[in-house]
Amino acid sequence: MAKGLFANLKGVDAFGKTTDDVKIKTRTGAFLTLVSAAIILSFTLMEFIDYLRIYTDTSLLVDRSRGEKLSMRMNVTFPKVPCYLVSVDVMDISGEAQRDISHSIRKMRLDSSGKEIRGSRSTQLKNEVERYTDDLPSDYCGSCYGGLEPASGCCNNCEEVRTAYVNKGWSFTNPDSIEQCKREGWATKLKEQANEGCSVVGRVRVNKVAGNIHLSPGRSFQSSARDIYELVPYLRDDGNKHDYSHTIHELTFENDDDYNYRKAKVTKEMRQRLGLDDPLKDTSRTTTKSQYMYQYFLKVVSTHFRTIDGQVLKSHQYSATHFERDIAEGGHGDTPQGVYLQHGASGVPGVFFNFEISPILVVLTDTRQSFAHFITSTCAIIGGVLTVASLFDSMLFATTRALKKH
Repeated sequence: MAKGLFANLKGVDAFGKTTDDVKIKTRTGAFLTLVSAAIILSFTLMEFIDYLRIYTDTSLLVDRSRGEKLSMRMNVTFPKVPCYLVSVDVMDISGEAQRDISHSIRKMRLDSSGKEIRGSRSTQLKNEVERYTDDLPSDYCGSCYGGLEPASGCCNNCEEVRTAYVNKGWSFTNPDSIEQCKREGWATKLKEQANEGCSVVGRVRVNKVAGNIHLSPGRSFQSSARDIYELVPYLRDDGNKHDYSHTIHELTFENDDDYNYRKAKVTKEMRQRLGLDDPLKDTSRTTTKSQYMYQYFLKVVSTHFRTIDGQVLKSHQYSATHFERDIAEGGHGDTPQGVYLQHGASGVPGVFFNFEISPILVVLTDTRQSFAHFITSTCAIIGGVLTVASLFDSMLFATTRALKKH
């Protein structure tokens, strides 16, 4: 019974066989077989290489993150401004202000040729002023010389006297007459460093909202809800020509993942592979005017990298536009093309990075073809090539036989 059942199944055999004595082998068939094998091998190899290749898919989402912070990593060199005249300040639309940041910023003094002065590298966690005040009596209370006194009522160093003057609305023009300044050798220090430059390196932690980071001369203070810049040391006629010519060696926005060494390394490799370079890297601007203002407008976009092994790395990329002007002209000026301009604000000499946060989140996902897709494609290649070769061989064989008969 079973034998008869299996015997009836022969009728559905799609692979009919012929005996060896009825098979005809030709040189043309052998040539087509070798060509087919070469084509199958080549196409299969290309498919395997395509299977190993990693593709990056880009998708855009709404950035729903809230209450986050980001870090701005910078490395900027000022060849004609000494370090004591460079102040790093941050302000944003939430009202938060960080003035004269020193805990995460390292300033390195440079000589006139641009080389670092040995022993000048310091994060200023304990600067020269603090070392002077350590030698004072515990009950010492310095005079503010008529300036607006701080909460303690004492001005124990030259910088505090200078702050009191500016908060009062006075110019700090004669430090030689101030006891604290003479003790600290403030005037001597100005003269010694007058021909130096400065390299500013470090990270600045900011809220993930619109704001600006500016590197400006002197120090900024807030009085009556207005920001005031004390520019006398920068603009004083001491025979030294200071200007804010600069070179931006690095300027990137980082996420908390960039503080992790392994994640930062993977993120850096992905950025290099995708060509997401720092748009302001190695940017140089030169001027000979002391009262010159540089502004960079940055559009920061949150970016997530999803690696092939499932890691999610958070980072940022940005676009930048640039604007500069001579603030000595006041609210009016002309462009190089002769276009008359009128400005709503007079401005301050320095370099300003104005950044805005985009509401768009860019997700870059690494993908690879599945193994099932590779197997399917390989089978399709083998079957397709052999089928076409068989049809071509049959046509040649039939044509040859017909010609021989005639």
